Amino acid sequence: MAVNLKRRIQGLLEDAIEAVRGRGELTIESNAAISIERARDSGHGDFASPVALGLARTLRRNPREVAEAIAARIPTSEEVAKIEIAGPGFINFFLTPLALQSVATDVLEAGNTFGRSEIGGGAPVQVEFVSANPTGPLHVGHGRHAAFGAVIANLLEATGHRVQREYYINDAGRQMDILGTSVWLRYLERCGESIPFPVNGYRGGYVIELAAALGEESGEAFRVPASAVLAGIPPDEADGGSREAHIDALIARTKSLLGDRYRQVFDHALGAMTSQIREDLERFGVTFDRWYSERSLVESGAVERVVEQLRGAKCAYLRDGALWFASTEFGDEKDRVLIRENGQATYFTNDIAYHLDKVERGFEELVDVWGADHHGYIRRMKAALAALGRDPDRLEVLLVQFAILYRGGKKIPMSTRAGEFVTLRELCEEVGTDAARFFYVMRKNDQHLDFDLDLAVSRSAENPVYYVQYAHARVCSVMRQLSERGHRWEAGRVSLHRLVESQELGLLRTLSRYPEVVETAGMAREPHQMAYYLRELANDFHAYYNAHTLLTEDAELRDARVALALATRQVLSNGLELLGVSAPESM
Repeated sequence: MAVNLKRRIQGLLEDAIEAVRGRGELTIESNAAISIERARDSGHGDFASPVALGLARTLRRNPREVAEAIAARIPTSEEVAKIEIAGPGFINFFLTPLALQSVATDVLEAGNTFGRSEIGGGAPVQVEFVSANPTGPLHVGHGRHAAFGAVIANLLEATGHRVQREYYINDAGRQMDILGTSVWLRYLERCGESIPFPVNGYRGGYVIELAAALGEESGEAFRVPASAVLAGIPPDEADGGSREAHIDALIARTKSLLGDRYRQVFDHALGAMTSQIREDLERFGVTFDRWYSERSLVESGAVERVVEQLRGAKCAYLRDGALWFASTEFGDEKDRVLIRENGQATYFTNDIAYHLDKVERGFEELVDVWGADHHGYIRRMKAALAALGRDPDRLEVLLVQFAILYRGGKKIPMSTRAGEFVTLRELCEEVGTDAARFFYVMRKNDQHLDFDLDLAVSRSAENPVYYVQYAHARVCSVMRQLSERGHRWEAGRVSLHRLVESQELGLLRTLSRYPEVVETAGMAREPHQMAYYLRELANDFHAYYNAHTLLTEDAELRDARVALALATRQVLSNGLELLGVSAPESM
């Protein structure tokens, strides 16, 4: 992979510091941190390093003197026009036009690998995301999780990590029992039984469809009289009772009446919903290396084993008939229940076993993408890992806030339990997968996202995905025009020194930043940085295109400008690929 421009300049700085150290001019430790960043003010050059300020504190010297000693040893380079010492001791680098012009060559030679690096060192990382309960179709909230998690995984791969994408299927808990019971009650309705539908049941139309499919497959094999279902069941909330007690009693009655057949109803609902989720995600361009079943974890005995490990570590104790985890000893705000009074493991216990399994599979980093409402869950999960003798810092949890849809300036109300929501499939059908993927990552994950449906389908500069894709398509159009005019472009004969206009150098400067954006977006887990960058690049290209004639009669200049356009197209394509967005050749 080509060394990017920032690393080349940093290399010059490192050579200078080594020379200063070797000559004994300054006593600098070999592991001294050497940082260099883009200058915020163009008047301060292209790159600036505060390295002298840090060294001065250690050396107890004036930072400007340290900076001058280092600057004097920086090797001569055709890419550096001048070096200045600024302020208290910043070392500022001003680039030559050649340094920027060479960026076009770097891009075209590297192609779709431009911007990728090996800073991850091949470290195995698991990214677990979406992991929505298969109790209903994926809605627009899940879509944000899917887009965000997928781009995080892409960025980690682009920075040299070995990534496994995993979906944890919550198929062993109470919510799935509520779905199974809801489907069976709708099935009984279809068979002619009159049973008031529980307030806490799943009410979406998809439940009725699941019940209908069950009836088509099995006839009335699962039919039971309504009287047998309702006998002795405590009243629902609508009748002055408790919605929780009512649905729990219905679940127990369903299992009792169906016996071994309950698993058939349960698996029917689970299989159908999991298949739909998988299909919707694949349509959305999101695939997983592994779909991990919570039920398989439980049935393997992993949950019992982790409980015994916590007991053995003296981190579990009995109180009020339940088994508790002493999580306060590891920084949690309160202790947590592992095994309820009825002998059932909590979801938390299953989750501990799951995360221990991840560690035992050899992943150095565990990146979990959770909903913002799970914030309080992070501390207890890290506490569990610490209690099991594992490094809690191996777990990194990224919280994703809600996505709110707007149409015509009005908020679209959504309620999952009531079945009133916009599915991910419906969203993609309305605005397209590209717009959905791009819009989902435009804002930082811990900020609420207002998704403007009208903007997402507009063909205007205000629509960021259209604006970026149009820049890519525009270059493709330039290449078609070039061919139609009987011209050919060959990389070997391009004279990039002809690119001297301020907008050309500005566009090259933006292109040179791409590898840095990939690294910072990946390391900071901030896909929105890539979205912002692509929009900025598209803006620079559109402005350049509108201000200058690319297919000029001057063949040498024409070839140079086409090279710049092709480099722009390549970087747009590379960045859009990381976001999971297509790069169309025409629009």
